[in-house]
Amino acid sequence: MAHGQRTQMRGAELDLLRQIRSRVSGGAGVALGIGDDCALLRPRAGQEIAVTTDLSIDGRHFRVGWYSPEAVGHRTLARGLSDLAAMGARPLAAFVSLGLPKDLVKSARTGKSWVSRFYDGLLALAEAHKTPVAGGDMAESPVALADIVLVGAVPRGRALLRSGARPGDGIYVTGALGGSAAGLAKLAELGGAARRVPARWAAMLQPHLYPQPRLAQGEWLRRRGIAAAAIDLSDGLSTDLAHICEESGVAAEVDAAAIPLGLGATLDQALHGGEDYELLFTARAGKRVPARVAGVAITRIGRVVRRQRNRPQVALIGDVATQPLEERGWQHFI
Repeated sequence: MAHGQRTQMRGAELDLLRQIRSRVSGGAGVALGIGDDCALLRPRAGQEIAVTTDLSIDGRHFRVGWYSPEAVGHRTLARGLSDLAAMGARPLAAFVSLGLPKDLVKSARTGKSWVSRFYDGLLALAEAHKTPVAGGDMAESPVALADIVLVGAVPRGRALLRSGARPGDGIYVTGALGGSAAGLAKLAELGGAARRVPARWAAMLQPHLYPQPRLAQGEWLRRRGIAAAAIDLSDGLSTDLAHICEESGVAAEVDAAAIPLGLGATLDQALHGGEDYELLFTARAGKRVPARVAGVAITRIGRVVRRQRNRPQVALIGDVATQPLEERGWQHFI
């Protein structure tokens, strides 16, 4: 690369960093944000730190040609916030690292580049959930990728875990399932590019493009002592429920007819589609679980049972027969 080109790219990089820094603000848990080699976080006394990270790669988790930059930014943050929600934690800070091809940053001076619009989507969700962006990194990459690190806080010894389920517990989900998979299928059917999708399909695409992390619901379940075990539904009900069963040493039965289906979703998409970012949790038989928490529906879909030899870890109970519910959700390596 010629010296002039290097200087131009360096100028664009500095402009972009200044833009980002000017758009983020600190929060109560951030003692020092962007500007030094490290951020400094300040949790409240008596709290533990919850840390999660999620990697999103063009062609695997999103497609630059299909998704608006705002949707990619929203989804990047939503994935991490959903992990905090599953633990009953509140966000302290987010750290965003980007690998970007040159053409996604070269118009940074105008404020209308792909990366600037990515931050529009990410920061809108961050503001909605009072999540300061306290740092990150950026580098040139042959493929677009975004890595999010979320730091949260939860009262010591009170985090919701996957290992707390016991026989006799009810199994519950927030919201509706399968909507993200149905939206992705419709997007593919319409030829990609969400910005050119007819308005009548916008509602069906919303759960996939702009999933809503259930932070308020997770904190409520933790504060009230309702949830015994919890996980977020990122990989699909069949896979994520198996995770709870494995960590808790139990088995589960799911009533197919009880599963709340998202707009346009099939039962198969609800069971295996993933990326719903709803909460899946169990509650003791004596607990009173409300029909709604913070405006989001809560549905009982099954029960926790003892693990027995020669019986499936998770069984799906239908109108006619009971069958093993195989793990057919998201696979990180295929």
